[in-house]
Amino acid sequence: MSGVGSSAVLRAPLVVEFPFTRSLGAVQSAFLTGLRERTLLGVRAGDGRVLVPPVEYDPVTAEEIRDLVEVGATGTVTTWAWNHEPRRGQPLGAPFAWVLVRLDGADTALLHALDVPGPDAVRTGMRVRVRWAGERVGAITDIACFEPADGDAPVRAAVPHSGVFDEPVTGIVAAARLDYTYSPGRAQTAYITALSERRTVGERCPSCRKVYVPPRGACPTCGVATAERVEVGPRGTVTTYCVVNIKAKNLDIEVPYVYAHIALDGADLALHARIAGIPYDQVRMGLRVEPVWTEGGRHPDHYRPTGEPDADYDTYKELV
Repeated sequence: MSGVGSSAVLRAPLVVEFPFTRSLGAVQSAFLTGLRERTLLGVRAGDGRVLVPPVEYDPVTAEEIRDLVEVGATGTVTTWAWNHEPRRGQPLGAPFAWVLVRLDGADTALLHALDVPGPDAVRTGMRVRVRWAGERVGAITDIACFEPADGDAPVRAAVPHSGVFDEPVTGIVAAARLDYTYSPGRAQTAYITALSERRTVGERCPSCRKVYVPPRGACPTCGVATAERVEVGPRGTVTTYCVVNIKAKNLDIEVPYVYAHIALDGADLALHARIAGIPYDQVRMGLRVEPVWTEGGRHPDHYRPTGEPDADYDTYKELV
């Protein structure tokens, strides 16, 4: 993040990305495997309705449902919205319509993309058909998109289906990603700017007089705006902690290691930070610590023991 002068509010692009892995039950396994085989499956609920995409539990009774049926690859648009600027990872690279399509034989609608030249070419009630992907792997993207269908295309009814396929899909890995521009606001801008100077700055509530670090611009207890800046630390006290025994991907820290809540001197809220410079099994509540900065670091890399006597419990018990 960068800003011009100490009063400029920071802004920066931020990306949150991670792979989401899940196993599939019998119903979702059949649905996704069916897509791979160009077969569209729904499930019949207790009231007789056919739900597409299928669910594993009846939305009315909450009873488990397994009565699979095959529906048509053509359907009717029930509503739509024009997407004039597709984003990365969306079904089509050119502008398209997001549509809810009630497939023939289904009683609910499936959300997907409709490939048409412009918003004038789409309407509620129009007939569409599935355009299958050239290579299918057992995912919703096996439906490349929908495209307009002939108005006289026959409407088919749902027919029972066993849900049995060779080599069924039993799990999926979906890449979740969120791109956005983040602004921390006035209070946290001051906090981040101070960190670049190896200082820690919070804000004091004018009502309860507590100092909050990092500041949020308002007191979480009193609900009033905060503006008075107070420099705290750099030393602090471990209030509570946990031992991490599972190595995180792309994090070059050997396990086990310790993350702790640290109440910096002068603060009324504990920070979350890693403890190093001491065996993990010697970290304890009340341990006095100080920040360790790396060359060019914009925040402390970790905290280490100061060598001072442990803090008395009464001095930090309200921050545990």
